[in-house]
Amino acid sequence: MSDAAAGNSVPPPPSPWERERPARPQAAPARAPLSRDRVVEAAFTVLDRQGLDGLSMRQVAAELGVAVSALYAHVTSKDDLLELMYTRLFDGFRMPEADPERWREQVREYARGGRERLLAHRDMARISMAHVPFTAELLPHVESLLAVFRTAGLPDRIAAEAGDLISTYIDGFVLEEEMWQDRAARRGGGDASLARPDWREMADEMQGYFASLPAKDFPHLRALAPVMVTDSSDERFDIGLEIILRGLASYLPGPDAPGPEA
Repeated sequence: MSDAAAGNSVPPPPSPWERERPARPQAAPARAPLSRDRVVEAAFTVLDRQGLDGLSMRQVAAELGVAVSALYAHVTSKDDLLELMYTRLFDGFRMPEADPERWREQVREYARGGRERLLAHRDMARISMAHVPFTAELLPHVESLLAVFRTAGLPDRIAAEAGDLISTYIDGFVLEEEMWQDRAARRGGGDASLARPDWREMADEMQGYFASLPAKDFPHLRALAPVMVTDSSDERFDIGLEIILRGLASYLPGPDAPGPEA
């Protein structure tokens, strides 16, 4: 039984003048215009996937589907790109107005936020350590942090060093964390950007080793074995930060403050 006999409509054959007509091309989706923001976003994608050693202008161009030469209309070099990536971490960040009654808490918040920013992307601590923060975009943040120290009453010489000290601590701590992540990834054959070391297992091994050392030769390592290594990076970071803050606080004006030569 034919379709027509069954009551089903059958589409007519193409007319003679349509048979040679080429198929209508489908419009390609409009590509978003290249911009500095898109270049930076693509660079973060490459960085998280391949790490700093694998980040190149060629890889960023490939991620965007453009020629390498197209990037140079928006960034002047790889160093310029790394600077833009570092600056991007501070988008939306604002230091609160300096409060001498809360200066330590303000520094804690700044340091914890800085660590979170660096951990948001792979190898950002390495980029940070190679980057001088005295750019037009970042100077307001430097100014605000120095205001916290000076408003608290720290001597100028100490306030001038304190900002660099805090930044170096954050960078070094995160760099160590990233090194352990990479090490864990190599052991497990996984993605370093997603790996996290098994801190509890490591802490147990090291604590057990310290506790097994001869008491005569290593009395302090044995005594401190239970607290020598913790399984919490957050706890380690906060303790180290507290040591720095108490040291800075010792320079505040008071009967026990050190002399000018310090």
